[in-house]
Amino acid sequence: MFEIALVTVFALLPISNPFSTIPLYLSLTAGHSRKWSRQQAFMAAVYMAGILLVFLWGGVLIKEFFGISIPAIRVAGGIIIMRVGFSMLNPNDSDDISEEAKQESRRKSDIAFTPLAMPSLSGPGSISVVISMAAGSTSILGYLAVSIGILVVVLIAWLAMRSAPLISRFLGITGLDALTRIMGFILISIAFQFILDGLGGYFSSEDFLQPIIENLKLMQIP
Repeated sequence: MFEIALVTVFALLPISNPFSTIPLYLSLTAGHSRKWSRQQAFMAAVYMAGILLVFLWGGVLIKEFFGISIPAIRVAGGIIIMRVGFSMLNPNDSDDISEEAKQESRRKSDIAFTPLAMPSLSGPGSISVVISMAAGSTSILGYLAVSIGILVVVLIAWLAMRSAPLISRFLGITGLDALTRIMGFILISIAFQFILDGLGGYFSSEDFLQPIIENLKLMQIP
């Protein structure tokens, strides 16, 4: 369980990347009281945990309903994660959240669910990681271990937002950018591993091997 929880943390932390949310959090909470800002950070963490845990425990139902195999989930998740990783490794001037959306968020009385929890902290990439981890879990203990890993990442995200002013002053824009690039590289490596595991699982599965075995048997018949 400890190993699964640790793998979940290392897989999910780079893609949720709460440190990259710090500039967004600071800009949206500027001019508000410290109490309100901390309340939004706490609720964003709660929403993040809820979103990821729902997709974790509902991942099996999604897989069974659509008839998706575990290797397919791993490959698809790896491709999505790799795309996010490349965007983190080579960031451009464009932002996933438009300026219009940010202006609207500043006028809202609650910014915890959107844009903080969704899509910043628990977007499609994070959800893909969770569903991929769910596909690889074969017991309740495995799901509990992944849940623990998710909660650890949520705790880190909450602490990052709560300490956002201090972290921003300490690292600066350059430091946060460098940290994002490092996490992007880690994310690409994790994505490649997901894809390799998915392809390996498919090539060793009965769906792939059975037609080959049957054709070989037919070739041996005189």
